[in-house]
Amino acid sequence: MLTYKAMYRTVEGGVHAEVLDFPGVITSAPDIESARRMLGGALVDMAETSLLRGEPLLTPDPGVTDPEADLKEPIHLLLQAASRISTAAAG
Repeated sequence: MLTYKAMYRTVEGGVHAEVLDFPGVITSAPDIESARRMLGGALVDMAETSLLRGEPLLTPDPGVTDPEADLKEPIHLLLQAASRISTAAAG
């Protein structure tokens, strides 16, 4: 499990959310709970894309911050391993 830093900022019409130490993981939602859920999904998507491209996952930076954030909290990256063995090859 890797732990990154999420930040949330109230903006007109909802909540802006991003993972500060994983660039590109950004979303917005009408409320904080939706923003948390969507940000978690975005983090998983970006991490899986990095791995599929053969890139290492970014190392969390505990020192990263955003002074304009209304809320900062840890966000945990949990990925599930899967094996794709075709039935023809296995049989």
